[in-house]
Order: sequence, then structure tokens, then C-alpha cells
Amino acid sequence: MPFSQLIGHDRPKAILKASILHDRVAHAYLFHGEEGIGKKLAAILFAQTVNCDTPYGSQGPDACGTCRACTQIDARTHPDFLVIEPDREMANPQIKIEQVRQLEEQIVYRPLVSPWKIYLLDDADRLTQGAANALLKTLEEPAAHSLFLLVSSRPSALPTTVRSRCQSIRFVPPAKTQVEAALITQRDLPPDDAHFLSMLAQGRIGLALRTDLAEARKQQDEFSSLTNPATLRSISTILTVAESLHKSDRVLEALEWLARWGRDLLLVRMGADPEHLLNRDRLPDLQRAASTVQPQLLVQVLEEIQTVERHAGRNLNLQLALEQILLHLRDAVAPPALAGPAR
Repeated sequence: MPFSQLIGHDRPKAILKASILHDRVAHAYLFHGEEGIGKKLAAILFAQTVNCDTPYGSQGPDACGTCRACTQIDARTHPDFLVIEPDREMANPQIKIEQVRQLEEQIVYRPLVSPWKIYLLDDADRLTQGAANALLKTLEEPAAHSLFLLVSSRPSALPTTVRSRCQSIRFVPPAKTQVEAALITQRDLPPDDAHFLSMLAQGRIGLALRTDLAEARKQQDEFSSLTNPATLRSISTILTVAESLHKSDRVLEALEWLARWGRDLLLVRMGADPEHLLNRDRLPDLQRAASTVQPQLLVQVLEEIQTVERHAGRNLNLQLALEQILLHLRDAVAPPALAGPAR
């Protein structure tokens, strides 16, 4: 895959290609931005571009995607390309000092077959303190032939000293239309499903491409029932549903879908373009709810959901929290005549 075909990220691509064109490639870069928007892929494509065996043409520096260097980097078998990442099997995945020591042992040697010896650190914010200190020493006195690509969704978690040794490049989510186009072409999805996954992933193209569409639609159907007027009218039903979701350990999942529905409802209430809705296929239901919704109360419900999500790991009673949120949602969206103590 050529570097130029990376979806979105026009500014980072322009910066990186210019650095190659003008022979000003930095010794270390920090690619940062939201999770799942293509930062790691950009780092791999940049590594392919600087070590590509095929001379670039009039369009400027790019990876051909087919030469020996490009295919080996993609397969992680290139002798001058090393990926360092946390151990995903750990409860708290970390990049350990031993992994950085491995890097240090290799960096003293010149590249075997390519111009650059490249080290990609994925989730670099998960470096242990010892690993970060060891890496810092290498970044302070880098070998002339070395290139470090740090990728992080939480750059503030990296030590300031490490960040200061890298050229920072911020990545932002691609436009929704770009994500939808990628889903239509790469997953052969119809436009409505591409729109749904694009909105669900909030521009995180990596997440959109790997999300199971059937499972996502199933969850949408299941959790939409929580906002059904028949459900909200009955306090006993609310309590039963909350208990069931708590027993199946799905309260946080339910809250996430409730927040999405609440956001859509506010947008409909304000007369926004349906193109901005996740639940666009449920527009008639949203319009009916919008006719009686009290926006201020709904905003309070959304704030409650955010608070619960932030404190979910602090021994919070999630069943009680969901019960209260559903009861408050009932007050926010039910017609005045139905907002009383129905059973």
C-alpha cells in the first residue's frame, strides 16, 4: 500500500514526505492522536517510504508497496526494522526495559540492507519508567542511521524528556465521508451500513474496518429497547432490565448505547441534518421522542452517564446507577402525563 493511499491525514503525510524530499528526516517522531485512526499504519508506511527500493517519481516520496523492502517491512521480517510493543497477554501491558535493551544492542550496528535502521514503538506511553529512561539515553545520542517512530494515543503519559526528543506529529480522525468510502470499497458495504459503522467508530477508521457489522446491529436493536416508551413507562420493567444487565456484566455497554441515542435525540430536537445521526435508520422513533423531550433533563442524563463511566472502576454499584439513569431518562423523554409513578 503506497503511503499516499493512507486515508485522511493529509497534513502529517505532507510533513513527512517533505522531510524526505528535503533530506530533513528527524531521528525520532511521535505520532499521536486518538486510538484507532491510523497512526501505526502511517508509521509503517513511512518506514516503507524511507527504505523503499523503488526510486520515487514526480509525485514525490512514496512507498511502492511491492519491492523487497516494502514487503519485508509489512511482514516484519526486514532486518533493519524492529517493532516494539507491549505484551498484550499481560493484565497491564507494558514495554519493558529488556525490550529497549534489545534495541540498544542492535542500534550500534549500521543498517544491513537499507538506508535507515527503524524502530517502531507502538503504544509508547506504556513504557515502564526504567524502559523510558533507557530509551531517553538512546534518543539523546542517536546513531546517524537510526529512525525512531513512537506511536501513542496518550502522549501525556510519556515522560516530558522523551517527548521533547521527538518531532511531534498530531493525527486527527479522517473525515466521515472518507471513512464511509473506505468501508464501501474495502468491505463492500452498502452506504447505510458504511454510514452506521463510520458514526459508531467516530472517525476511528481502524475500528470501523474491524467492527463486526452483524454484532453491532444486534447490539443496536437490543439496547434501543431501553429507550422504548413501553420500557420507560414501567418502573418494574426498568428495575428488571437493570438487574439483568448487571448480572450479565453489560451495564457499561448499555450506557454507551444510551449515550449515543441521547446524543442523536438532542440533534433531532435541534433540527440537525440526519447525516449526523448514528441511529439514522430510527429517525421516526427519534422524532417522536424529540416532540416531548426536555433537553435540559436529557443533558443531565448524558452527564450522569459520563460520570458513571469515569468512576466505573471504583466499586460503583452499576445496577443502581443504571436504574437511576433510566428513571431520569424516563422523566426527560416521557410526556408529562406519563412521567408519574406508573408500575
